[in-house]
Amino acid sequence: MGDISDGNGNGNGIVNGNGNGNGVHHRSNGNGVAHSANNNGHRKSCWYEEEIEQDLRWCFALNSILHTGASQYQDIALLDTKPFGKALVIDGKLQSAEIDEFIYHESLVHPPLLQHSNPKTIFIMGGGEGSTAREILRHKTVDKVVMCDIDEEVVEFCKSHLVANKEAFSDLRLQLIINDARAELESRQDGFDVIIGDLADPIEGGPCYQLYTKSFYESIVKTRLKEGGIFVTQAGPAGIFSHTEVFSCIYNTLRQVFKYVVPYSAHIPSYADTWGWVMASDTPFTADAEELDIRIKQRMTGENRYLDGKTFTSASILSKAVRKSLAKETQVYTEGTARFIYGYGTGLKTHST
Repeated sequence: MGDISDGNGNGNGIVNGNGNGNGVHHRSNGNGVAHSANNNGHRKSCWYEEEIEQDLRWCFALNSILHTGASQYQDIALLDTKPFGKALVIDGKLQSAEIDEFIYHESLVHPPLLQHSNPKTIFIMGGGEGSTAREILRHKTVDKVVMCDIDEEVVEFCKSHLVANKEAFSDLRLQLIINDARAELESRQDGFDVIIGDLADPIEGGPCYQLYTKSFYESIVKTRLKEGGIFVTQAGPAGIFSHTEVFSCIYNTLRQVFKYVVPYSAHIPSYADTWGWVMASDTPFTADAEELDIRIKQRMTGENRYLDGKTFTSASILSKAVRKSLAKETQVYTEGTARFIYGYGTGLKTHST
């Protein structure tokens, strides 16, 4: 996995000296680790750098690279970062960081499960790291969770290295299936109370963008939801400037398929941006902040670190600028009119010193 880069330059990889190594997390077009050196040439620190936009980068210090590997589908790395703890990087894009992944996963999972009157059967598209399953399995009403991820090696990697999710992987309610999520849903006859899209971002040239299209939502996702069922998907960056990449289009696309659609967002420090989710159903979302808090106490084990009724209410009230932009959005996500996040992942490139 990866190349060895030794010298000063603009290549993707580890760079000794004061060169520019292009790094990434969820939204960049290259990645790597840059070593900064003092005057006598000895390494002072190791940095992971990310290009957020063409003229904007951010980076954070590493303690070490814990593990790298590659499957037939993607490159995998586990980094020990100074500000964010252990960080999982797949195809050069940071998927989650130890210190703040709870924000993303609580926001993805709990709003749809708490809005549903009695969620028993859940389908996860993707979710190979196990964190989404972990949060779902905290709900006492849940009888069965089907997690469908295409990459068995990533799942096995996460089982071995992400200690926080070991209990979830061993839970008897979890059924793990290695398959393409679209093909799996198409082939199934059973329905689900909640379907969750914990997918990689739509990247140009990548396979995942087809799972954000109107045809997929309409002909497959909606037909696999039981009466009163709820669908939720991660929907990319949702910041004041970044929300027009894919968030607004995904929101507008779901509005063409479902009667009730709620976009919401939260700031995630390791992503260096506000992140968005969209929840959709043909049944109205009736639980207010007070009712959500009651359901959290009655239905869930453990305590949420991020989400409660007031937090979700706040998250679903977007800023004036973003609300106006979403209201004006006309593009529907199709295979031929897809939008993509900035850049692309190229895998982590490592260097031995």
